[in-house]
Amino acid sequence: MTLEQLRIFVAVAEREHLTRGAAAVHLSPSAASTAIRQLEQRYGTPLFNRVGRQIELTESGERFLPEARRALAAAAAAELALSEVGQQPSGSLRLQASQTVAAYWLPPVLMRFHAGHLAVELTLTIGNTETVSQAILDGAADLGFIEGEIDEPALAMRLVATDRLLVLTAPDHPWATTPPDYAALARGPWILRERGSGTRSAFEASLSADGIDPSTLEVALTLPSNEAILTAVASGGYAGVLSERVAAAALAAGQLRRIDFDLRPRPFRMLWHKERYRTRAAQAFEALLPRHIR
Repeated sequence: MTLEQLRIFVAVAEREHLTRGAAAVHLSPSAASTAIRQLEQRYGTPLFNRVGRQIELTESGERFLPEARRALAAAAAAELALSEVGQQPSGSLRLQASQTVAAYWLPPVLMRFHAGHLAVELTLTIGNTETVSQAILDGAADLGFIEGEIDEPALAMRLVATDRLLVLTAPDHPWATTPPDYAALARGPWILRERGSGTRSAFEASLSADGIDPSTLEVALTLPSNEAILTAVASGGYAGVLSERVAAAALAAGQLRRIDFDLRPRPFRMLWHKERYRTRAAQAFEALLPRHIR
């Protein structure tokens, strides 16, 4: 198995199209098809189903795709490690972060880093705790920043900040004048972030630590962004949970009311892969973080 075969396989698999996959790696369709066929014959398993002009991954292909991506990422990291010897930070630094971190905590750090490292091209992708962790595992990002809890032996992590979650309602919600007991808390109704988000997982973990089963909550609506939660909760009749950083402007404007129900602080963590080389740019970025913990 060669790296070239892996590159061809991943390109075709991601596009589910032989011609477009071949073009992505600057090969003819026949050359790409031959490389994939050799890979299939060498290991005695089909990687694609050919259905007319369409192709789709077989079960073996689905299982092989993440491993192929990781192998290519490891090879790229090894090449980068050699090329960086004796050099100042340069090239690219790929970051992924969950929404609250990306929108409300990370930007000042990005600007400080850019000011001191003009030769490094920064890119930031926003997801949730689950997708950020997966990006680090797959080699799609160099550093990740999350709000939730993960249990992944391949990833190293370090605390970079702390955050406080608030229970929020519209000003005319009954809870705004009478804080809820546990029974009322369960009835809600709630508008929450999606499962896999750091906000949702931290909220549920805090409830569990206080002896409240999160599965008993009446969740009326699940929304995929902090801004959607803000707007929906402010419309009245529902409760939501968001970071103090996210809710600050709406609270100051009187659009939301903070409910007297304490939730445990949550950590913001940086992630990286234990077995992959960390570039000089990644190391320089990490070196900035202790001065920015809040």
